[in-house]
Amino acid sequence: MSGDVRWGVLSTAKIGIDKVIPATAAAERCEVVAIASRDLERARAAASELGIARAFGSYEDLLADPDVDAVYNPLPNHLHAEWTIAAARAGKHVLCEKPLATTSADAERMIQACEAEGVLLMEAFMYRLHPTWEAVTSLVASGRIGELKTVQSWFSYFNDDPGDIRNLVETGGGALYDIGCYCVNLSRMLFGAEPERVGGSVLRDPVMGIDVLTSGILDFGDVVATFTCSTRAEPDQRVHIYGTEGRISLEIPFNIPPDRPTRVSLTAGGDPPVRPETEVFTFDPANEYTIQAERFAAAVLDGGRVPIPPSDAVGNLRVIEELFRSG
Repeated sequence: MSGDVRWGVLSTAKIGIDKVIPATAAAERCEVVAIASRDLERARAAASELGIARAFGSYEDLLADPDVDAVYNPLPNHLHAEWTIAAARAGKHVLCEKPLATTSADAERMIQACEAEGVLLMEAFMYRLHPTWEAVTSLVASGRIGELKTVQSWFSYFNDDPGDIRNLVETGGGALYDIGCYCVNLSRMLFGAEPERVGGSVLRDPVMGIDVLTSGILDFGDVVATFTCSTRAEPDQRVHIYGTEGRISLEIPFNIPPDRPTRVSLTAGGDPPVRPETEVFTFDPANEYTIQAERFAAAVLDGGRVPIPPSDAVGNLRVIEELFRSG
């Protein structure tokens, strides 16, 4: 396939309008050509704001557009499966927001549909493609902190708005689906395995029903990952990676600012904990959403594989399901 990947966007979701669409429009080999909403005026307003040529008043109309090669799906979590499968049947490649679905069974159906239609599918865990994380995974793999033993992560923000879609249990809202999925994902990525045992603690809002404070323990045999995510705490995000000979800390591991340098600290040697030796790695500003679009486009145009295989999403959802069961 030659030329650029022509993107269509399903919905005027905030993450798309504010972050993903501008970043994709700036990406090499990418062009955002269409956007759809169930409200045509909203689609037209978004198209006008973002310089998108075509606006549609239904998702079906966008999927029927022969000039759309790939679809970005930022719909509410409970609609990911339905519209990703519809996009595949329309012959469109799909970049779908995380979590890929609300159940591992739905994620498997999505993968099967895309494989049957010969289109690519990827879950939009953009953080994994940022130079910061590519360096961290390389540092861990090279043994710079010795043998990897444990990963600790925290992700939180405060949102008690009952009208926010992230607080609606029927649409797949809650802390674990929205942000805890990152903590599960990075743990599985770093250990390169699936946990043998999973335990969770889940605190739910008594009125809304969504989880608002969830902690997890992922047992990978002789190594372990722990995390806490919350939608009722001070906004923060941290990841600490511990080995037998050192540790790595990431300042802003997930929502990495595109307009400022980012830093990773590697501590090994010295006189810990009083005077440890710490090396700081600084990375130039980079937009993780732009990188994501470019890597996906390269797979489409060059006939390669997507950088994050969709099967990874099934593994992530199986862990999330077990966290809910045990919690």
